[in-house]
Amino acid sequence: MPDRPARPGTLFVVATPLGHLEDLTLRALRVLRESSLVACEDTRRTGTLLRAHAVLTPTTSYFEQNERWKGERILEALRSGRDVALVSDAGTPGISDPGYRLVRDARARGLPVVPVPGPCAATLALSVSGLPTDRFLFVGFLPSRSGARRRALEELVRERPTLVLYESPVRVVDCLADMVEILGDRDAFLCREATKVHEEYVRAPLSAIRASLAAREAVKGEIVLVVGGAPEAAPLADQDPVALYRALAAEGRTRREAVKEAARRLGRRAREVYQLVQEAEPEGE
Repeated sequence: MPDRPARPGTLFVVATPLGHLEDLTLRALRVLRESSLVACEDTRRTGTLLRAHAVLTPTTSYFEQNERWKGERILEALRSGRDVALVSDAGTPGISDPGYRLVRDARARGLPVVPVPGPCAATLALSVSGLPTDRFLFVGFLPSRSGARRRALEELVRERPTLVLYESPVRVVDCLADMVEILGDRDAFLCREATKVHEEYVRAPLSAIRASLAAREAVKGEIVLVVGGAPEAAPLADQDPVALYRALAAEGRTRREAVKEAARRLGRRAREVYQLVQEAEPEGE
């Protein structure tokens, strides 16, 4: 049985361009060239980047469906003394992609893991949004199903930091509608196709962003949404929820609309307000 090398290989976590191929650091380029292997989500997409910079290092796929068995092969390469560069399709690996599992497993085995920093869609969008950046909460992707997504949003209603979310172009219009209803029509920022040919950056209320996207024949590209956090103090925070609900209902709002608006103004979850209203005024009475 061959002896183990005196030094294991290093797993380099390498940030790559979001779109523009020039957004690759000199250090990242050197690491990609000097590594024995590049582990990537899509070998075709990463291959385009490597060819553009004349990098000849072989690639291997590592994504959600093959991470369990492929991860073991990559870890074995590291144990044998080979350096491996981990990249994602775009941006920084490990952020809302399976790369974090490889990092976790490498660290659990005592293998060295070193970051090679660079682009990240979340911080890029935040930096040009104009929304507060002193505190922010990275939410990542919300659940794809409407019910679960709405429940997740209700848990964010009272979060004061700026929210940063990723969203699929096929779900973004429905997601924005849920945000307006549950979070209120907050100030927000749309970052779509960052650094690419058709990049788009829009600062507007959530409802206006939704209306703009809904009017299009199709929405394409990678999307980051930056949303203002909950206000410092709800204007009517000390008011009784049921009394506020009744005042809103008297204005002609439906039960659902009055509950949602009362919850928004009070900085409380809609389910909590609904429960209080239901106890005071059961439907059907």
